[in-house]
Amino acid sequence: MATKIRLQRRGRKGYPFYHIVIADSRAPRDGKFIEKVGSYNPNTDPATITINFDRALYWLQVGAQPTDTARNILSEQGVLLKKHLLGGVAKGAFTEADAETKFEAWKADKEKGTQAVINKNQTKVQAEIKARLDAEKATNKAKAEAVAKKKAEENAAQAQAEAEQAAPAEEAPVAEANEEKSAE
Repeated sequence: MATKIRLQRRGRKGYPFYHIVIADSRAPRDGKFIEKVGSYNPNTDPATITINFDRALYWLQVGAQPTDTARNILSEQGVLLKKHLLGGVAKGAFTEADAETKFEAWKADKEKGTQAVINKNQTKVQAEIKARLDAEKATNKAKAEAVAKKKAEENAAQAQAEAEQAAPAEEAPVAEANEEKSAE
């Protein structure tokens, strides 16, 4: 029986989520499988990959052939590198301790790169939030200035109206006083 390491699609339309499974090569993509060894979510940034490292390595060592996408995922997680290093140990090229130190160094470097991408994305998001906040503050300031200008105009108009009402009232007594003086 030929086994494959492949992806099995899950999730709704337009929002895929994949299980990484060990399946018979003759089984359909979403059909029966032997074992689930991980999952892959391409919808996050960066993509989220969870994998049972030991079981994936076991299946590779017993001859399971990964599909192209599964090979890329396993390579990114270091499963193929570990298999390669264990092959070197079996051939006597280096010791198991050397293989483990090489793998740990690669893993630390990979983690540092992943963390750099996550930090870059967070910085970008924070910059976008700050830009939106600054734009909103500018818009609110412009609105506040417009409202203040409108209130000042209304207050000036109201003061002018009050002045006009007060002016005829002052003229009327003066006019009456003038009429009284001319009648005498």
